[in-house]
Amino acid sequence: MSFAQNDLGAFQYTALPGRVVFGFGTLAKVGDELASIGRKRAFVVSDPHHATGAAARVMEVLGEAGVHLSTDAVMHTPADVTERVLAKLKACDADCIVGLGGGSTTGLAKALALRTDLPQIVLPTTYAGSEATPVLGETRDGQKSTVRSMKVLPEVIIYDVELTCGLPPAISLVSGINAIAHAVEALYAKDANPVTSSLAEQGIAALGLALPLIVSNPADRNARANALFGAWLCGACLGTVGMSLHHKLCHVLGGTFGLPHAETHTVILPHAVAYNAAAAPVAIYRAARALGADAAAQALFDLAAANGAPTSLRELGMSSGDLDAAADAAVQSPYWNPRAVERHAIRKLLDDAFNGRRPV
Repeated sequence: MSFAQNDLGAFQYTALPGRVVFGFGTLAKVGDELASIGRKRAFVVSDPHHATGAAARVMEVLGEAGVHLSTDAVMHTPADVTERVLAKLKACDADCIVGLGGGSTTGLAKALALRTDLPQIVLPTTYAGSEATPVLGETRDGQKSTVRSMKVLPEVIIYDVELTCGLPPAISLVSGINAIAHAVEALYAKDANPVTSSLAEQGIAALGLALPLIVSNPADRNARANALFGAWLCGACLGTVGMSLHHKLCHVLGGTFGLPHAETHTVILPHAVAYNAAAAPVAIYRAARALGADAAAQALFDLAAANGAPTSLRELGMSSGDLDAAADAAVQSPYWNPRAVERHAIRKLLDDAFNGRRPV
């Protein structure tokens, strides 16, 4: 299979609006960015982990323009938490949302923006990549669903590499593989296009090289910068094309069974890739090529296993008794996928993932 020349056909690509500020120490520019979008009263959202550190620094930089700090963000963006924080936001008469944190904080900022149409400035501290997408995943009554709306796309993303330098290696690894999942699915998406696919390969390659370096030396600033850049590229892919089986499975496992977000992506991704390999051979080849490997599914499994990430749903606390219910939920309202989503095959995929079997 040769890729020396692209056989281009018709395609559609919609570039997403937004401004990106990337570098070291860029948190200090949050006040300037607030002024650049003509806003004066920022409602800052974060999580308990950052309450006395980076989030407090954002409030310090904003000065009087920072009208409130909420550290209520939690995993999977439960709607009841959003409604509680929304009441605080309205009470402050804020005209902008500033979010600092990982995917949970970005999710909360997006959920607030969806309800208020306020602009957002987001400062990511992990490699989740969701800050680059117009997609929001929310959980209500134990069910996680997604909304695609330009209301939730941040107007400004401030990438400060220094915010990720203290991210523990284990979290860096699963967060980075979570980002890789966005790019892998972009390669075989129904609306895949040459622009997004090129970004996807570059994002996968950047993270595939950077993550082992971060695990071996968490203080490697160049690896940290490359991982954050790769995460942005992968997030941009997710923002411009649709999601498939992998994301559906992760939404079910996270929203219904409460499994941790990035770790679930890490466990499921090799198995979703193996499931789709025969149906999307060119896309899967490109993923493997970006990883410098012969087979993408095995390379993704080995990336996790060799660097100490979880490789089984059992490790994440799932019960074997829930596998049937998970398979049933996964085939209800399935996302488009290159291979038909068949219940018996999904049940086998989940069994492989539960037991941590290396894909073959």
